[in-house]
Amino acid sequence: MLKLLAPAKINLALDVLSRRNDGYHDVDMVMQPLTLADEILWEPAMEIELSCQNPQVPLNRQNLAWKAAELLQRKYDVKQGVKITIQKNIPVAAGLAGGSTDAAAVLTGLNRLWDLKLSREELMELGVQLGADVPFCILQQTARAQGIGEVLTPLQIGLDCRVLLITPNIGVSTALVYQQLVVAEIKRHPGIDQVITGLEQGDLDRLVTYWGNVLEEVVFPRYPQVKQLKEVLKRHGAVHRLMSGS
Repeated sequence: MLKLLAPAKINLALDVLSRRNDGYHDVDMVMQPLTLADEILWEPAMEIELSCQNPQVPLNRQNLAWKAAELLQRKYDVKQGVKITIQKNIPVAAGLAGGSTDAAAVLTGLNRLWDLKLSREELMELGVQLGADVPFCILQQTARAQGIGEVLTPLQIGLDCRVLLITPNIGVSTALVYQQLVVAEIKRHPGIDQVITGLEQGDLDRLVTYWGNVLEEVVFPRYPQVKQLKEVLKRHGAVHRLMSGS
């Protein structure tokens, strides 16, 4: 049996630059992996099987972990199956890349289990076929993400911080948020270069002065409880608060 951790991520900055002709958006982000992680276990099987203790997680081809296994089977003519067990610790639909990181772990784990001998770069190229966050989740390092999120520049950071995560009891559709975003109407863009400088120099004040997430402008009017959470946190002394992902 093989076991891997699939870390969650947060966005320390999320900017959207333009809408592309293929329906995706060009973005500029700084993403950070966390110690919070799902646990993924694999066992040999005749076909793909998937189990998870969280009833919110689909156990069929809708699941990115299943799609990851199928992608490797199809591309490399793998006849083996696999039983994948997900111990879900990352909240679902919470802007933490829970589905993407599971898919990344499956690609990494099955590369070993099936002895495919793929490099990390090759796995990342496959990962983008599953989702824009999957390459970052394979990298598992603080990085600037550009393009649709697949062009990654690893960053060396000088900060070691605890993060308080709060997830309201709602799910927000990433696709819907991006569909409703009007790039020309974005009021404030984060200062990505300054955020990176803050990370590299260990300057937390600089980081939180320039960070931001333009998707808040779409989410807050439609999901006011997310905005209310930020206001409650501010009243209780959390001066710097940011929504992660969508």
